[in-house]
Amino acid sequence: MVRSEIQNVKLRFGIIGNAEGLNRAIDVAIQVAPTDLSVLITGESGVGKENFPQIIHQFSRRKHGHYIAVNCGAIPEGTIDSELFGHEKGAFTGAIGDRNGYFAEANGGTIFLDEVGELPLATQARLLRVLESGEFIKVGSSKVQKTDVRIVAATNVNLTEAIAQGRFREDLYYRLNTVPIKIPPLRERGDDITLLFRKFASDFAEKYRMPAIQLTEDAKTLLLAYPWPGNVRQLKNITEQISIIETNRDITAEILRNYLPEQHVNSGLPALFGVKASTGKAFESEREILYQVLFDMRRDVTDLKKLVNTLMAERGAQPVPAPPATTAVSYYQEPQRNLVTTVVPATPTIISAAKPVHPIVDDIQDTEEVVEEATLSLDEVEKEMIRKALDRHHGKRKNAAKDLNISERTLYRKIKEYGLD
Repeated sequence: MVRSEIQNVKLRFGIIGNAEGLNRAIDVAIQVAPTDLSVLITGESGVGKENFPQIIHQFSRRKHGHYIAVNCGAIPEGTIDSELFGHEKGAFTGAIGDRNGYFAEANGGTIFLDEVGELPLATQARLLRVLESGEFIKVGSSKVQKTDVRIVAATNVNLTEAIAQGRFREDLYYRLNTVPIKIPPLRERGDDITLLFRKFASDFAEKYRMPAIQLTEDAKTLLLAYPWPGNVRQLKNITEQISIIETNRDITAEILRNYLPEQHVNSGLPALFGVKASTGKAFESEREILYQVLFDMRRDVTDLKKLVNTLMAERGAQPVPAPPATTAVSYYQEPQRNLVTTVVPATPTIISAAKPVHPIVDDIQDTEEVVEEATLSLDEVEKEMIRKALDRHHGKRKNAAKDLNISERTLYRKIKEYGLD
């Protein structure tokens, strides 16, 4: 039986669900709250990690102190030290006066560091000092200051992989991870999905002054089978869309399917992008997807050439040379991404300017040339994706970064790199 204290916490913080993993996470948060131990909250994007630092703060002796939530991924790398630790007048261009950082302001309270995996290494070293001794130094100052602050951190990044890649300090990880709390993804919470849908439908019915939508039995089956890569946030957004758009308030599986990304409905993949190759591999970046698409296109061209060569050989015509072999290459993506090994076409084949005798062969060579040109302009593709995302969101970088599924700092760097500002 679930303890009454857990039920009270759910009511107080608006948490819906009875999954065992969720109850366990709430129980740990309640138990650790009276201590001053640092806590690391992990879980996929959209699972509701932001509720747990507030639970810890409200059930601690610091509940009357400041509670400050900081999105580490939304602060540019050049200013994050100033934001967290403050700066002295004249420390840098634009520092027209002294400024206290979040650690000084949160003295005696709790600071929540969201997306802590996005912190630069230099800032990680400063944070480690705060955790070990409660000391920090303002930017541009030589005076050591003290702070008494409880640190709760959260991330959807696999920090053990980030440590292996040199993007996160191992000693900082162990200091933050004194008490780990893992929030289960929505796909592992069973009937909580329908409970959440019903709650969101009721909220939106009240908000927009319309009857609440209801699911038919086949729609409930589809809802439970869907992997929900965006977790609770995605479920809420889809519920709102359906509530506004659909005139029929009884939602069938056929109607619901129109609002679920097709690749997830068909494959059931709980992956970030839901793209699945013939090998069954789930991809983690747009660029890797593009490489795989290009490789598949080239392989199809090769197969088609073999078929044309066979037909031409039967007629006594000169065969078309096959494209060069492919080679596997490794590249390191942006700092927040994983080391990826993928397959891309080798050095582009030079197409002869002479027009072939056979028009079919001419079309095939033109197709290969397009594939090779696309391979050579991946940066342009990425630039165009960023430009379109910014246009869609009218220049709002936070929304564009969420649309592209990258951090605001990465988007800021890319905008500078491609001259899009």
